[in-house]
Amino acid sequence: MDEVEREERVAAGFTAGDEACMEAVHRRWRPLVHSLARRALGDEREAEDVTQQVFLAAWRGRGGYRPGPGGLGAWLTGITRHKVADALDARTRRARVADAARRCGPRPGPQPEPEQVVERLVVLGELARLPSAQRRVLRLAFYGDLTQAQIAERTGMPLGTVKSHMRRALRGLRRSLQTHPPQAIR
Repeated sequence: MDEVEREERVAAGFTAGDEACMEAVHRRWRPLVHSLARRALGDEREAEDVTQQVFLAAWRGRGGYRPGPGGLGAWLTGITRHKVADALDARTRRARVADAARRCGPRPGPQPEPEQVVERLVVLGELARLPSAQRRVLRLAFYGDLTQAQIAERTGMPLGTVKSHMRRALRGLRRSLQTHPPQAIR
């Protein structure tokens, strides 16, 4: 049996789910898949992960393999390209998250006391319980630093309605915080 027939037989066994053929495919094509991944990613651990993902995806998707030019090697190379692209996308997402965490992390200077943090959380929780219109007006006033007239202009609400929402919201917060004050940390 020549090399081409042997490769076709291994590919047919692989497609049929023969584990011995899977081992042969892995032995034959692993160096190529791994070197492509390592070259593209520049990281040995990531290349190992991608190599495993390629062979796992190939095994799971073996029913979709159709012999063609380049045979099983070309098919595995295509899977490798997709898995490398996925790994690069994941790397980019991780970098963005890490960058965002650095930007949002602790600021230089004095840090709030634990009691202040608890009070802030309690107030945010009470704000969340307000009706949406009242909550919106308070947020625009305190976080947006807008006057009541500016809030009316931005939201399209009449000025009297903005004032009423503000008054009711502040009254509700005061009542709620008086009946359920933040607990001191012990």
